[in-house]
Amino acid sequence: MKQNNNRGALQKPVGSGFNAQSTTSDVIKGIDLTGEIAIVTGGNTGIGQETTQTLAAAGATVIVPARDIDKAKRNLAGIANVEIEQMDLMNPDSIDAFARKFLISGRPLHLLINNAGIMWAPLRRDKRGIESQLATNYLAQFRLTARLWPALKKADGARVINVSSQGHQFAPFNFDDPNFLCREYETLQAYGQSKTAVNLFSLELDNRGKAHDVRTYSLHPGSIHGTELGREASVELFQKMGFYDEEGNMNPEVVASLKTIPQGAATTVWASTSPLLQNLGGVYCEDVEVAEINHEQTFSAGVKLYSLDETHAKRLWKLSEEMTGIVFDVD
Repeated sequence: MKQNNNRGALQKPVGSGFNAQSTTSDVIKGIDLTGEIAIVTGGNTGIGQETTQTLAAAGATVIVPARDIDKAKRNLAGIANVEIEQMDLMNPDSIDAFARKFLISGRPLHLLINNAGIMWAPLRRDKRGIESQLATNYLAQFRLTARLWPALKKADGARVINVSSQGHQFAPFNFDDPNFLCREYETLQAYGQSKTAVNLFSLELDNRGKAHDVRTYSLHPGSIHGTELGREASVELFQKMGFYDEEGNMNPEVVASLKTIPQGAATTVWASTSPLLQNLGGVYCEDVEVAEINHEQTFSAGVKLYSLDETHAKRLWKLSEEMTGIVFDVD
């Protein structure tokens, strides 16, 4: 019987030789991506931009779908091997149009890096009535991956990298009320369930896709200084999480734990390229290593078992098909 990561069976360090301080420059050494095609969502800001630059410098052609084309062109100016295309993750039609254009090109897709996301947003819904963090952080990943699946299979060896978060520890997935129709909206709960969904999706996609030599990983990039991700969060929210003191200043221990952008993107680049993961998939990574299981009651390193439950993963797959109105058949 082939191994899978149900209930964290494979969540053990593989001896990467790297750590939380490792950078993209460290992990890409010796890796040649010449001839490979990568798509990086959110690839023009923050850790996505660093990921794009690193993969392109290693020889890959990197396609960056962006909602704001002008901003993407400014941020990625001067980087060779980069193509910029229009896409809005909150608009299913836009996702479909981007994927359709790529498939028409006839190119294989070696790396799909679902990096883009939002965090701690106030209650918003898309035109389908789906809560915005769930729609952007998870269902857009599901839809884009489904639409690009023929190109991933065509690569004869592809990886899907889904950027999750330690924030999955805020909440399991709520199958009874995922869109906060019957319960009070709480932004950390919404963010947490969206990232739990990313982990469950990664587990099930790897189980289904490995027969086609497509392996899938989820990861926590770390708490990172200098990104736009927390731009909508209030001071009160940061205080609630213990990041800020009563005067609204960031606590010194939090400052000391923050990663730089090159450190924050290192786990994504490692999961995308490391030979150590050649025959291993469906795992959750952090600090440039396969993470261990978190059995604690506190918010800390590691991955929660509820986000690696195969029964929940299969249930979520079916629900995702219902919510998106598409059938994701990997065969």
